Amino acid sequence: MKTSQLLENEYPAYCLTYFKAAGEVELVEELEICLHDFIRFVQNLPMDKFDYRYAEGKWTIKEIIQHIIDTERILAYRALRISRNDATPLAGFDENSYANNTIANKRSLQDLLTELSAVRHSNLLLFKSFSQEQLVRKGIASDQSISVRALGFMVIGHQKHHQKVFQEMYF
Repeated sequence: MKTSQLLENEYPAYCLTYFKAAGEVELVEELEICLHDFIRFVQNLPMDKFDYRYAEGKWTIKEIIQHIIDTERILAYRALRISRNDATPLAGFDENSYANNTIANKRSLQDLLTELSAVRHSNLLLFKSFSQEQLVRKGIASDQSISVRALGFMVIGHQKHHQKVFQEMYF
C-alpha cells in the first residue's frame, strides 16, 4: 500500500503536508526504514545541539523527539480504535501542552531513541496485523474523518517533517 493510493476522502486537508513529507512510499516498509534513518541521523548530530533552541519558545531536539514519540502513540491508538470499528469520535490533543509536561531535556538521547524504537516496533506489528478492510476503515479524530492507513502515513510524514526541521533550523 503506497501513499498515492490514499483517496481524498480518507483524510483532512492538513494531512497533505505530512503525506508530501513521507513521499511515495509503501506503508509498512517505510515505517521500518524511516525509523532507522532517523536514529542514524540523530546519532550523528553534534552533542551540543540536543538542548539547543533556535528561537525563544521553540522546542529542543530532545523535546521534538519526545513529541514524535507522543504523537506516534496517539496516531497508533486512533488507528487501533478505528480498525476495530469503534465509532466513538476521538478527541484531539494539544501538542504544546504535551511538550510542556515532559522531562525530555533531562533524559538521555539514547533513552529517547530507545523509546522511539520500542514504540515504532510495536506499531509496525500493529499495522502488519490490519487487514485490507481495516486499513481503509474510517473514523473521526479531532473532528475530522480519517482512515487507518492515512494515520500510518501520518506517522511516517510527521517524523520526516521534524527531521527536515532539524536540518533547516538547528544546523
